[in-house]
Amino acid sequence: MMNQSSVLKTYLQPGKRVHLIGIGGVSMRPLGLVLKDMGLTVTGSDMNSSVSTDELIRKGIHVAIGHEAANIEGADCIIRTAAAHNDNPEVAAARSCGIPVFERAQAWGVIMQTYKHAVCISGTHGKTTTTSMVTHILMEAQADPTVMIGGYLPLLRAGHRVGNGDTIVLESCEYCDSFLNFFPTLAVVLNVEADHLDYFKDLADVQKSFRKFAALATDCVVANGDDPHVRQTLEGMEYISFGLQKGNRVTADNICPDWRHLDVVCDGEFYCHLDLKVLGRHNALNALAAAAVAWRLGIDGQYVSKGLATFSGAERRMQFKGSFNGADIYDDYAHHPDELRATIEAVRTMEYSRIVIAFQPHTYTRTKTLFEEFIRELKLADHVVLAEIYAARERNTAGISSRDIAQRVPGSIYCETLPEVTEYLRGIAKPGDVILTVGAGDIFRAGEALLK
Repeated sequence: MMNQSSVLKTYLQPGKRVHLIGIGGVSMRPLGLVLKDMGLTVTGSDMNSSVSTDELIRKGIHVAIGHEAANIEGADCIIRTAAAHNDNPEVAAARSCGIPVFERAQAWGVIMQTYKHAVCISGTHGKTTTTSMVTHILMEAQADPTVMIGGYLPLLRAGHRVGNGDTIVLESCEYCDSFLNFFPTLAVVLNVEADHLDYFKDLADVQKSFRKFAALATDCVVANGDDPHVRQTLEGMEYISFGLQKGNRVTADNICPDWRHLDVVCDGEFYCHLDLKVLGRHNALNALAAAAVAWRLGIDGQYVSKGLATFSGAERRMQFKGSFNGADIYDDYAHHPDELRATIEAVRTMEYSRIVIAFQPHTYTRTKTLFEEFIRELKLADHVVLAEIYAARERNTAGISSRDIAQRVPGSIYCETLPEVTEYLRGIAKPGDVILTVGAGDIFRAGEALLK
């Protein structure tokens, strides 16, 4: 990794031209914008046009729709998304004519080495929210950070920010071991679960990757002491533990029933008070993680209080979209059973008469591997609508469908297309309902169409 990093560093210089394959992705889009702000000429390609590609084009980046060899002409190097394999026409063309091809995570690794503090936030879930929370704190403390988030943060009006301070904060994903290309000074581990099992063999394999990531930190590791999988992963390593249970170095006191109001206690001493706008136990844990990062960075607790008081969520994280026929519509990115449970538990505190979930599973591999877990969590809702599985990077070699889940969840409905989901929701929505469109694909379109 170090050798590749040194080579890539020579290409990420003002005046160089870099081509990004899959530029519309949640991590690729901000990378393209950051590189452009660094003085590079940036082009890119993606399979489909989207809101992301439209934004890039508006900001002066040429984006080709579809992957063709001609798209890479004139590029000094190629940076690809993890989903672009060697049989991609642009990757193949680059290799045949000697243009070096690098991974997205390697590019972020090069960028973060120029900062005194590189805060890399990992976990099976909660990464976007916690990275956003840390960003709010750093902005309140006037640290002028550089930021990369895998979603849209209203405070930034983007998913990234290029600052002039000495701190960079990045959402750090374990898929394909991509975060092992990073150079964290401070590594955060929010939780560890069996996920991305199209790449990892099992939970133990996931844990092995997270342990390697934590070992990269040159300053310290901040980790969830409540999570048994995290404790097992980091056994024998030193880390600052956070959590709601006793024995953690960063913990909470005076917690209100909906988890929104609490005191943060660090090493037994009061650090700050939090009044959160986001609901749920999982978000209280995310806030403790963010506070632990700030504490380690030497940030005064008042900036943690003020920063998190203004945080109302990142895009697609329990995002209120509007109301239809008296029913409130929210959208959430949850695509793992644990995330589903956390979302449902948070909504239960809002005292709606009925929780209606329109769920779109994400990838065939995840759906097959965690099939029973998805059924268990979906049964917690009052009414479930299943959209067909969002394929993402996969083909359906497992022969699985959302229809299979619907047959196991009593009273649930299967819809083959998103317009069918919208029409079904239109027919059942009534005052007192909360309708959740949930999943990492394009299920949000069903709720937006309902509001239109």
